[in-house]
Amino acid sequence: MPELIVVSWEALDELVARLAERTGRDHDLVLAITRGGLVPAGMLAYRLDLREILVAGAVFYRPEGGTHDAPVIGHFPDASLLEGKRVLVVDEVWETGETMTEVLGRVRAAGGTPVSAVIHYKPGRSRVSGAPDHYAATVDDWVVYPYKAGG
Repeated sequence: MPELIVVSWEALDELVARLAERTGRDHDLVLAITRGGLVPAGMLAYRLDLREILVAGAVFYRPEGGTHDAPVIGHFPDASLLEGKRVLVVDEVWETGETMTEVLGRVRAAGGTPVSAVIHYKPGRSRVSGAPDHYAATVDDWVVYPYKAGG
């Protein structure tokens, strides 16, 4: 049975610092995947001195449990905002990898060059080929981030 990892704000800051070192600064903008990627994307943007943050609205996990057949993408930036840009795509966790893979494909289709970055990577749970370009740590357990506490 997987354990529960509760991440404090201090620990999250350390993980984001590690992720910032790994991603480097060769990006034009940040694309945050909602909802979990919003806070890490903002924190990462500060550390990388990136001021442009776009949002991709994605739903994969159902509130009652389980997942949709595929990630459901609602809001997505217009292609003109991504074309020719180096886009740092940020989410909190790569569990199955399906949401990130869908978003990366859409950025490529818009003419952007995406690079994926997540706080936690779960290689044993991934259901797609490949891995995130950058991650701060690997885990097998369920992670609760401080901005999700009580939710």
